[in-house]
Amino acid sequence: MKFNLQTFQIWFMIAFAIWQVGAQKSNEYKLQEEFQELLIPRLDELIDAAIAHNSMLNYRRLEIDSKGANIKAKRRDWTRNFGIRGDTRYGTFDNFSSNVTGSNTTTFSSNSQQFNYGIGLYLKIPVFDLVNRKSEIKLANTEYEQAKSLAKVQEDELREVVIRSYQDLILKQKLLELNASNFSSAAVNMEMVEKEFRNGLISISEYVRITDMTSRIAAEYENTKSEFTTSKKLLENITGIVIY
Repeated sequence: MKFNLQTFQIWFMIAFAIWQVGAQKSNEYKLQEEFQELLIPRLDELIDAAIAHNSMLNYRRLEIDSKGANIKAKRRDWTRNFGIRGDTRYGTFDNFSSNVTGSNTTTFSSNSQQFNYGIGLYLKIPVFDLVNRKSEIKLANTEYEQAKSLAKVQEDELREVVIRSYQDLILKQKLLELNASNFSSAAVNMEMVEKEFRNGLISISEYVRITDMTSRIAAEYENTKSEFTTSKKLLENITGIVIY
């Protein structure tokens, strides 16, 4: 079998292509250990979790309950002017009685040890309470509605934060996947360039240019990976859900 230069070049190119594919798969496998696509929950699940998890919203709910209880207390406030009063006494009491017969009146007096008691209802009608009661109930209702409105505002703001964080995480995940692929290709290309440089097939200026380009791609990949991790942790902190 005769081998000429053209045949050698063909076999060399085939062997190099096989090596390049193998090296690329090896680099892709290494990058897959660092990057795995997250199973991100649905947006509505994340929003519900964030609303239940948020400490400020929990405080607002307690405030609403407090304002609602205050309204009931104001409406029952009139009962403090109505009540039952009783007293008991035990001791020596002077008793007087008189007997009238015709034109004569006979008076009798005596003292004795005895137990006396009394019970009765009372109703007070303070003018201030009558005038001010309606205003106090209106003020309590206003505070209750304000508390509900403030809780709704904070809930809407929290929804926006979750939506933005959710979309940001999806974007960062796609960018990381793209940059991981670019970095893998750049690493394979750099290995080839290093061999060519050692064999004197490319100039030092070309080697420096490709090295610089590869370094930029690697830096961009690391930066994207950091942003992806930050975005993930922020969404987990907001919702209280650990995303795997």
